[in-house]
Amino acid sequence: MISTSRTARRPQYPLAAGLGALAVLTLLPAIPAAAAPSADVPPRASGFGSPRVVTPAERRTAAYLDSLRGRPERLKAFFKALPKGGDLHNHLSGAATTEYLIKLAGEKGLCIDATMTAVAPPCGPGKRPAADARTDAAFRQQIIRAWSMQDFPADESGHDHFFDTFGKFGLATWDRGKLLANVANTAVEQNQFYLETMVTPAGDSAKNLAEAVGYDADPAAFHRKLLAGGQLDRVVNEAVEEADDADTQFRATAHCDTAHPDPACRLPVRWISQVSRGSSPARVFTQMAVGMRLAERDPRFVAVNLVQPEDWDSSLSNYRLQMRMLKYLRGQYPGAHLTLHAGELAPGLVKPEDLTFHIREAVLVAGAERIGHGVDLVHEDDWRQLARTMARRQVAVEVPFSSNKQILGIAGADHPFEAYRRYGVPVVLSTDDPGVSRIDISHEYQYAARTYDLGYTALKDLARASLEYAFRDGHSLWAAGSAPSGYRPVPACAGSRPGGERPGPRCVRYLAGNPKAATQWRQEAAFASFERDHAGRR
Repeated sequence: MISTSRTARRPQYPLAAGLGALAVLTLLPAIPAAAAPSADVPPRASGFGSPRVVTPAERRTAAYLDSLRGRPERLKAFFKALPKGGDLHNHLSGAATTEYLIKLAGEKGLCIDATMTAVAPPCGPGKRPAADARTDAAFRQQIIRAWSMQDFPADESGHDHFFDTFGKFGLATWDRGKLLANVANTAVEQNQFYLETMVTPAGDSAKNLAEAVGYDADPAAFHRKLLAGGQLDRVVNEAVEEADDADTQFRATAHCDTAHPDPACRLPVRWISQVSRGSSPARVFTQMAVGMRLAERDPRFVAVNLVQPEDWDSSLSNYRLQMRMLKYLRGQYPGAHLTLHAGELAPGLVKPEDLTFHIREAVLVAGAERIGHGVDLVHEDDWRQLARTMARRQVAVEVPFSSNKQILGIAGADHPFEAYRRYGVPVVLSTDDPGVSRIDISHEYQYAARTYDLGYTALKDLARASLEYAFRDGHSLWAAGSAPSGYRPVPACAGSRPGGERPGPRCVRYLAGNPKAATQWRQEAAFASFERDHAGRR
């Protein structure tokens, strides 16, 4: 089984959808020529010292955005229509809407007990059928509050309530393909072009293998034991079969093979294998090995990540060990990407010394290519040098503002968002668990604009960054070293022109051979349309 739960308490199942590069080429504009420096990107934000430049269309759109102050409905519409790249930090079970999870619980015949937890039937004393929520609005609201942060009581720990939701709705999250249809439809409706979402492949089999083999503190020896007799490959095979089943379920749920497919069918999706960091060292290492071997074998899977609260005792005591495990396995599986929850901590949640090394070890020991959350940056030892290193290596930080506030109580000036940007560390906005948080990606962009006084070009470049640092296959549309100061296209596409014309032959070939670049070009087409629609409006 594949767990969809953020805390890996329950199973899930994946897929990967996509839109061919050639199918969209007639819609693709040229990249507009640069104009004047932008005022809303820090001079050193690129890490190369180049100022951001602004096109006339961008300037007019920025002026329109400025005119929306005090007009909340138009402002909300602006942010929903804004192209917003991809979501790179997304837990599938926590991303599905709470209303959809209640619907699935009803369809499965599940019961809701006195703690508002979904449990298996029969619904005896003290339990109610989840299906009752269809007609009983008060009962429905009770479930929504228990399964999400809606109307969260001020006298409870946001951290505990947030993570407890996964155990409450866990039994409703076993159908990975159905969950993905819900999440992917939302992403497309929010004007996003790509999704990476986290699942736990073959979780039960990985656990059983770890227990059968037994832990060995020598990673090379332990890895050999897992490989012996094809044991690890059998778990990987199971994970592939689960992904196939989820693909089938997704396509049926989203009506992909009908005359009226859902928007989700055109969204490229990739899977990140999540590892339960609170588990035993044997199970953690085995899950890591499964995820990395899977990423090299099946293109639907691209990376490995660690999940479960970073502040749990087991997570803290084994943190350095887990970074060393990842360092070893990355040497064995160089084709697997690595993004890590690191620094999802705050003063008062852990001892001061536990705030000083998590991001550093994730980057310098494990070799993470992206960091999730990174909230405790300024508490890290020599944090300024760490930020410079991240900027030099282009280690992006996945920032989900709402969950950082709900779980850690960190927001506004207390959040390191501006510190990362000031040191040239790439930042991408993400949702984390939008179903639990009761938000969407438009909310996160609007929050960033309001809280940090970001103008239109800064927002546009955040969206561009979310595709630039995605683990999408193929090369980028942008020339090496040009992001985020100028986002200059690669030579093959530099001369293409808009106006309904196809890109030049070299660009057509380049986009056809590089899905990442094709996805980025789709977003540039959307930006061109967005700017035509909004530039000069009042």
